[in-house]
Amino acid sequence: MSTRNRVLFFVTGWLLVLMPFLFWWNTWFGRHLSDKQVTEYLQDNQHPRHIQHALIQMGERMSHHDASVTRWYPELVRLANHSVEEVRNTDAWVLGQDTSGPGFHQALTEMLADASPVVRGNAALSLVRFGDASGRPQIVALLQSVKITPSSGGRIVDADKPGTAIHQGGLIAKLQNDQQTLEVRSPISGRIRNVFVQTGQAVSAGTEIASVDPATDQVWEALRALYLIGQLEDLPAITPYTRELPEVPDHIRRQAVLTEKAIRDRAKN
Repeated sequence: MSTRNRVLFFVTGWLLVLMPFLFWWNTWFGRHLSDKQVTEYLQDNQHPRHIQHALIQMGERMSHHDASVTRWYPELVRLANHSVEEVRNTDAWVLGQDTSGPGFHQALTEMLADASPVVRGNAALSLVRFGDASGRPQIVALLQSVKITPSSGGRIVDADKPGTAIHQGGLIAKLQNDQQTLEVRSPISGRIRNVFVQTGQAVSAGTEIASVDPATDQVWEALRALYLIGQLEDLPAITPYTRELPEVPDHIRRQAVLTEKAIRDRAKN
């Protein structure tokens, strides 16, 4: 092998190692940010993940009662109306880390009407920290399956299978409509419970084509919140998680049992 080819071989091999590392380094939320970087990232609307990165680091610092983060509190209130769902979702969590933050309570209350069920749920969970139970319906909804419906009609050309684990925004099905392909995605992370359509089937807008059960982490947080604010009318959404079933992890079942008992005890007083 000539010297030139050896150099090219070495450079290519180095790039194959370096590029994934650089991608990971630039997207890993655990990477420490300086105060200057936090300020820059919070304003970086071209890169929503930069905003999320800064928000997560702020949340961690707030949980350790770091008073220096208060300089960015106006940014937290502003980001509650950001156009990107993932940013609003992260912001809803961070707003709950300091119940004394000016404007935080009001921002979270307004987020209960967000278009995203995940954002609504996170805002409701954060409001519990304020002693505010106004988001209880949104928390109960976190325990329930989500109906998946297309925004327009078409013919099913592909659909996933029941039992498949899926992330928020994951693809459930594809529809063909007037030479256009419509992708139907899940609004939550979880597992596909049912698929009601088959390939080649024609469906109309608003038809339920699948249902998705919520992810374990989401259920866990909802049960813990309802332990504090749940009411008797919430029990039908909680009871299924108290059963010893293969799809219900032990820690979820135990929390559901504790939550149900706490609700019944409150009702007696």
